[in-house]
Amino acid sequence: MIVVAISGASGPIMGVRLIEELLNSGEKVAAIVSQPARQIIEYEILREKISFSSLKELLLKRGLAGNYDLLREFKNNDFFAPVASGSTRFEAMVVIPCSMKTLSAIVHGYADSLITRTCDVALKEKRRCIIVPRETPLSVIHTENIHKAALAGIEIVPPVPGFYTRPESVDDVVNFVVGKVLNLLGREHDLFESWGKKKI
Repeated sequence: MIVVAISGASGPIMGVRLIEELLNSGEKVAAIVSQPARQIIEYEILREKISFSSLKELLLKRGLAGNYDLLREFKNNDFFAPVASGSTRFEAMVVIPCSMKTLSAIVHGYADSLITRTCDVALKEKRRCIIVPRETPLSVIHTENIHKAALAGIEIVPPVPGFYTRPESVDDVVNFVVGKVLNLLGREHDLFESWGKKKI
């Protein structure tokens, strides 16, 4: 099982796309969406036409077929969720996008939400923890926190497009970032073509 958290930063579509890809490949996903992220989803994805109610409904609107039984959604204040405990054997925790507030809480052990608590669990249980920090430009506070995250063993995937894939749309840029996360998770995907693939 992969835990995917969407925190309150611009770019929740990256988290949504990651969940779609994992579900499409038959992966079990535990999803956590923070309250600020819900508002950003309404603004950036739903364009304020309809309120965000659940990931399942959002995925249905986006055309994801089936595999909903592999998805479990938890509220960010639900400390009784299974992923809040190290006794639950999830494989990895991904925060995509990761706000600077969430990053700060993670690296300082301030587990005041299910997202930060699950990151805490991943770190203490020596499981994979990946963040996609979404802010620009970065202050010295941000870079210091990213450095602390790296020292703690957190894998950092800045949402930086790879132009060698010749992106033609925002979707192509999003898919590139999501593909990089899937690479770290060791999952196959066809979101972009690897550099030099035709020569191998």
